[in-house]
Amino acid sequence: MNAVILDQDNQLINVNVDLPEVKPNEVKIKIIASAINPIDYQMRENEFERRYLYSPILGREGAGIITDKGSDVSEYAIGDEVFFACGSMGSNGTYAAYIQLPAGLVAPKPKNISFEQAAALPTAGITALQVFDRATINPQDHIFLTGASGGVGLFVLKLLLANGIKNIVATAGSMSSIEKLHQLGLQKDSIINYRKENLTEIIKRRSNQQGIDVAIDAVGQHLSEVAAAVLKPYGTYIDITHFTTTAARDQLFSSAAQIINISNFTHAQRLNYPYFKNGLDRIRHSIEQEIIQPAPIYLIGDLSAETIEKGHLMLKNNQTQGNKLIIQNQ
Repeated sequence: MNAVILDQDNQLINVNVDLPEVKPNEVKIKIIASAINPIDYQMRENEFERRYLYSPILGREGAGIITDKGSDVSEYAIGDEVFFACGSMGSNGTYAAYIQLPAGLVAPKPKNISFEQAAALPTAGITALQVFDRATINPQDHIFLTGASGGVGLFVLKLLLANGIKNIVATAGSMSSIEKLHQLGLQKDSIINYRKENLTEIIKRRSNQQGIDVAIDAVGQHLSEVAAAVLKPYGTYIDITHFTTTAARDQLFSSAAQIINISNFTHAQRLNYPYFKNGLDRIRHSIEQEIIQPAPIYLIGDLSAETIEKGHLMLKNNQTQGNKLIIQNQ
């Protein structure tokens, strides 16, 4: 099959590879569309993220059609349309024409959206759901959300709004991203360009100098320091990035903050397929019932090293304008 691999020189190259035989508990999926995520380029640059590199074929989520299945698989038929989060649990990543996955990692594609839209949902959606499953967020709480127009941040924002939580201050990095967040229901004065020098003071004023109850950080680095600075004593800091700075950690300790680290890795490491399956089913329900709308997407190109390299650079340079980058694999 056609695939793009990361070679020993950390370069993306086009190759042709063979897949092993389908195992009894697996399905083989023809990937119609897949998404590019920040972790894909971070694994090329960051030692911590590199530990998640299990295959030279990167890519962590997609949507497609089942073309074969193992003898133990009864819940799916050949031809079924599905979407999935593979993490490190499949035959390879999604920068490929096909993937083989345990059937427990797959769910029926939402009926009312395209393959391309479905491919944008699994990783961000499952991560965002973990935020709500593990943190107590009340309607009256003041929320600070960094990276609100990014994949996870946008899904978190949609869930906040769907649950009646309105006291939200969010950051974005461009006028187009700010406009998209406004269209979702945020007031424009609650959407702040993260490049503003007085960002901390602006956020404090939005909470009437009372401090933020819950900071949800989907960016890290400098914004982790801002989030820590605006959090009230005993507030909750939710870390989705593992990119907090030393200064942020010191501030969080000083304010006796509750820190919740959000990661799907522990579930992948333990092969906790029901965790991923449950998340996918919840996402599908939310989309089909129109509780939330699918993420905005940008079709970046076909399956090739050139397309993926372009996508990695766009993510790294914050040039996605709030869109999820999607590869059309077929």
